[in-house]
Amino acid sequence: MALAYYLHEQGGQVSVLNPLVIKRFIQMHLSKGKSDRKDAQWLLRYGQQQVLKIWQPAETVLVECRQLEQVNEQLIKQKTMLSNSLEALQQQPIVSKLALKRLQQLRKTLTQQVAAVEAELLILLEQRFAAEMTLLCSIRGIGRKTAGMLLLFADGFTRLDNYRQLIAMAGLSPREHTSGTSIRGRVRITKMGGGLIRGKLFMCSFSAKRSNAACSALFDHLVAKGKNKKLALIAVCNKLLKQAFAIIKSGVPYQADFISSLT
Repeated sequence: MALAYYLHEQGGQVSVLNPLVIKRFIQMHLSKGKSDRKDAQWLLRYGQQQVLKIWQPAETVLVECRQLEQVNEQLIKQKTMLSNSLEALQQQPIVSKLALKRLQQLRKTLTQQVAAVEAELLILLEQRFAAEMTLLCSIRGIGRKTAGMLLLFADGFTRLDNYRQLIAMAGLSPREHTSGTSIRGRVRITKMGGGLIRGKLFMCSFSAKRSNAACSALFDHLVAKGKNKKLALIAVCNKLLKQAFAIIKSGVPYQADFISSLT
């Protein structure tokens, strides 16, 4: 990333690619062996043969928000580990009161830190995306935290042309594994990228299937067809992303009758 910023500042044209794209390109050409020199040659060859999208650095406020998001996730992981240690300690036949007290104090501190970072992150996001936050929060099932995380994840929806791109970014696109009549694998989601936003959307889907008219109808329809409830909830996540994209692009708040007529 430091190299990308430096080259951009010097006036160079920079493309930032998922390493998997280059890996598949090399495999497609049946390359044998691997070295730094060969990798550089394949990068050059890819750049000569493919039309590349020019990278632009993200806004400073979005970079800062992503750093806060990462800090928050680290704090949450530490809190979970500490809670597990605390539970394990309490199961011992002999429990040190001092050890128990220290762990409880640490958990309280981490809880306060998580709350503080989340509040700071939301303030920054609401300052940058005031109108967009209001629009997304009008969708039944999406709260302030998820709205903020979604805007951060999608760069304010400014670089997306359609909702399918958003679904793919979140790793919620279906992945089929079939061949002829012999292979009939289950259709699963790709789970490529977007793990954090996927988790938040999945939690939102429980509320959306009750309060969001289009999501509720979709969930009931899939369950009635015999689909398992987890699959139906994933479909609800996709529906929420479709609604979010449509509302941000149109600038019109959520209207249950209007959304239902379109979807």
